[in-house]
Amino acid sequence: MGSPVTPVPENVPDLAYPESLAWAHPLVQEWFVRRFGTHTEPQEAGWPVILQQQPVLISAPTGSGKTLAAFLICIDGLIRKALDGRLGCATEVVYVSPLKALSNDVQKNLETPLREIQQLALERGYLCPPVRAAVRTGDTPAAERRSMLKTPPHILVTTPESLYILLTAQQSREHLRRVHTVIVDEIHAMADDKRGSHLALSLERLDALVTSENALLPGASLLSYPKPLRIGLSATQNPIELVAQFLGGARGDDVRIVQAGRHRHLDLGIEVPTDELGSVATMAIWESVYDRLTELTLAHRSTLVFVNTRKMAERLAFALGERLGKENVACHHGSLSRKLRLDAEHRLKNGEIRVLIATASLELGIDI
Repeated sequence: MGSPVTPVPENVPDLAYPESLAWAHPLVQEWFVRRFGTHTEPQEAGWPVILQQQPVLISAPTGSGKTLAAFLICIDGLIRKALDGRLGCATEVVYVSPLKALSNDVQKNLETPLREIQQLALERGYLCPPVRAAVRTGDTPAAERRSMLKTPPHILVTTPESLYILLTAQQSREHLRRVHTVIVDEIHAMADDKRGSHLALSLERLDALVTSENALLPGASLLSYPKPLRIGLSATQNPIELVAQFLGGARGDDVRIVQAGRHRHLDLGIEVPTDELGSVATMAIWESVYDRLTELTLAHRSTLVFVNTRKMAERLAFALGERLGKENVACHHGSLSRKLRLDAEHRLKNGEIRVLIATASLELGIDI
C-alpha cells in the first residue's frame, strides 16, 4: 500500500492517468481508467488519507464509489505482493457489513476487478498469482467454511457476528493475524445499538491479535507495530463525529472524516385505495391495491415492494404474477432457501424480472 509507482512496460497503451492514481501500480491504473475513466469525489478525497495509514470515515451518497475508494488501495497492495511473489496464504483485508445481502454483493463486485486486473496482467506479460476474496456469513455452506480454513481468502467479506466467531475459533483466528485493513460498511446501522458494541469489541480483539503476532517479529514491539487500519463507509450518519469516535474505538480521536457528494432528490408519494379503509380490507380494496401496484411496476424498469409478513409476500407475488406474468415477478423472504433468495436478487439486478416482493429478509434493498 502506497509503494512507489512501478515503471510502465512498453506494451501498455498510452492512456491519460489522473494524478490521484499516481500511487497505483500501472496495471491497476490502466484497469481503473479503462473501467471508470476518472475518479469520483470520495475517491479523490479518501485515497490520500488511506495512503497515510490514517483511520478514516468516508461519508458519501450510495453509488458514488466510496466502496472502491476503500478497496482499491488494498487491491493494489495485494497485486504488488502477488507480482513480487510475496503474497502469502493469510487474510490481509477484512470487510464487515451488517447486511448479509450486501456482503454477497460486495464479493461479486470484488471478483470482477480482481479477475480483470489479473487478466490484464497476463496480457501485459506479468505473472500474477490469484488474489482470493470470499464471503463468510451465517448463510455460508459448511463446505465453503471448511475450504476457507484450508485456504483462507486474502480479502474476507463478513458480518459482525461471523467476525466474532472467527476471532474466537482457534484455526480461523490464526488466519487473521496478518490483517492490515478493516473496512466497516453501513457503519451508521450499528453505531447506536448492542450489535455495534459487539462489533467494537471484535475490532479491539482483532487489534490485539495482530499486534501480539507482529510483536514477535525481530526488532518489533507492541508499541512499534501498527494496528489494522480502519476505514468506515456510510451514505448517511449523524452526528458524524460520534460515528467517527465509534469507528476508531480507543483511537477515536485519530479518525479523519471525509464528506463528499450531496443528498439525492427523493420523489416521495403516498398511495391509498379508492375505497374507504376499515379494520379489515375488502376484496375490492385488495383488487385496487394489486391494480395500482401493477401500474407502478409497468411505469418503471424495476420495482421493490416490501410487506410485513411472509404470507403477504406470497399472496402479493401470486396476484401480481397473474397480472404481469409469473416470469416477471419474484418473492423474497426468510423461509426461502439461500439459493432461491440469491436467485431472486440476481434476477432483479439483471433486469430479468419487473418486480420483487420482499419482507425484511432483503434488508430494505440497500444493496439493490
